[in-house]
Amino acid sequence: MRAQFVASEVGNGLRRNLTMTLAVIITVAVSLTLFGVSLLVRAQVDTMKDFWYDKVEVSIFLCADGSDTSSCVGGEVTRAQRDQIRADLESLRPLVVEIYYESREEAFIRFQEQFANSPIVDSVGENALPESFRIKLSDPTQYDVVASAFSGRPGIEQVNDQRQVLDKFFRLLGGLQAVALIIAIVMLVVTVLLIVNTMRVAAFSRRRETSIMRLVGASNLYIQLPFLLEAAVSAGIGALLAVGGLILTKTIVIDQILAPSFQFTAFVGWEAVLAIAPLLLLVGIGLSAIAAFFTLRKYLRV
Repeated sequence: MRAQFVASEVGNGLRRNLTMTLAVIITVAVSLTLFGVSLLVRAQVDTMKDFWYDKVEVSIFLCADGSDTSSCVGGEVTRAQRDQIRADLESLRPLVVEIYYESREEAFIRFQEQFANSPIVDSVGENALPESFRIKLSDPTQYDVVASAFSGRPGIEQVNDQRQVLDKFFRLLGGLQAVALIIAIVMLVVTVLLIVNTMRVAAFSRRRETSIMRLVGASNLYIQLPFLLEAAVSAGIGALLAVGGLILTKTIVIDQILAPSFQFTAFVGWEAVLAIAPLLLLVGIGLSAIAAFFTLRKYLRV
């Protein structure tokens, strides 16, 4: 009987405050969708980092005719210098996993393939591109070991790390993620304030019923339980809508739009969505229940 009474009170409360209940559901859905998307963006950044950092190479460009760096004052790299550089790279194993030497001819062919539809190809000659060593590291974060050992050496014009370019890109994505997270947090605060206001109005409109329940000996928890369940049900519906929005984001935006258009990188999988979905439900229901509990302690006094 008690469970039936509480359930009926929850249903009546939701119907009485239908407009505010819909407002809570929509606000929770929007805020949690933004929160879930920001977490999905974070998972996407981590996935791209794992994918691209695994492919990062360190390039050592050798001196060519016309190089103006101080390490190339002796002119074009000699065969002895080239052999010594290779030998020193071999000595850095197992940090150095792969060593690939690219001649001028090979560099020019690759340049033509990369810029096949650009007019710049006609203005670049084969001798304009330097020969180089491209090195794959077992740990890309140890780039400084290679840089300190080879930068400024005779026969070496420049040492480049692709990771530096990727770091700038991922910092940009991290900034976008931070903006999305801030917006989501602001929306969650708005949701809490809306739930507080909803519970205050509900407590005021049902003060007569709560007075009668207090007079017949009902406990504080029993009186507050219908209100808490109303908040939890509203937030739970909103959280389920947010999970649906997250699934649509993964299905439409990522799988159908981004993944086919950008096949050169990896995209987040469904395991990320499965990990985020329970968190959205927990945050939505938990925040609403906590906000309602502390509000009722203040306004549900008879």
